[in-house]
Amino acid sequence: MEQKIATTIFESLSSGVRLDVYRLLLRQGKAGLVAGEIASQLSIAPSNLSFHLKSMVHANVVTVEQEGRFMRYRANMSLILDLVAYLTEECCEGNLTECIDVGDAKTCSPSSGCCPAAAPD
Repeated sequence: MEQKIATTIFESLSSGVRLDVYRLLLRQGKAGLVAGEIASQLSIAPSNLSFHLKSMVHANVVTVEQEGRFMRYRANMSLILDLVAYLTEECCEGNLTECIDVGDAKTCSPSSGCCPAAAPD
């Protein structure tokens, strides 16, 4: 992944509304949601949601597909996984056995000492 693409993704998700939309779409998986369902579930005005969805589609963070008169949105999970890989590819100078397990990331904090980079010298 190029730095410019990563930056575009971060810019696209730099809004609380957009993060909420993305996380909602992740929960829906491949089924996705139509815009009206997203607006209803998140209590967002349709015009406001349209603005945010347009930005997310432009950044490729979500995909959109026309279904009759509705637009169905889905989270682009593969892009986010590519972003995570890009962010972590330099972990422990490429020695991945030194890095924490992604499954441990939710409970890891610098103060817990589980992150190799946080370990005292």
